[in-house]
Amino acid sequence: MTSKPVAFLLADLGITKSLSRPYVSNDNPYSEAQFKTLKYRPEFPERFGCYQDSRSFCHNFFDWYNNVHYHSGIGFLTPENVHYGRAEQIIKKRQAVLNDAFAKHPERFKGKIPKPMALPEAVWINKPSPENSDPEVYTKFLMEVSHFH
Repeated sequence: MTSKPVAFLLADLGITKSLSRPYVSNDNPYSEAQFKTLKYRPEFPERFGCYQDSRSFCHNFFDWYNNVHYHSGIGFLTPENVHYGRAEQIIKKRQAVLNDAFAKHPERFKGKIPKPMALPEAVWINKPSPENSDPEVYTKFLMEVSHFH
């Protein structure tokens, strides 16, 4: 991100580099995780033949990543299901399946009813500390985020 060729590429694409955290490659863990998933997909080519090939690959990848791929950070749900408010219904269905499995074979679960993974209360890229932010804004934001659960 700091080499001259990358800087020229960004300029050619009309992208302004952010220098708010210079030389830090992992300032957005969500993007970093997405890039790793992208690069380690079995169908990721060593090289793209042309610009259109890369666009086609990314179009298919992002559709899969957002609509099919289950993410551990959001309770093994897809981003699409969380975004459109289907998470609670899916988690309830999972709990029903787990309850049924427990009823049929409690010995498999050491006598404890299993629970599906829950959604996190909130996710942050750079979580502000409560003492460094306006409490009203912080509380309002948390309430808006909880609306998606």
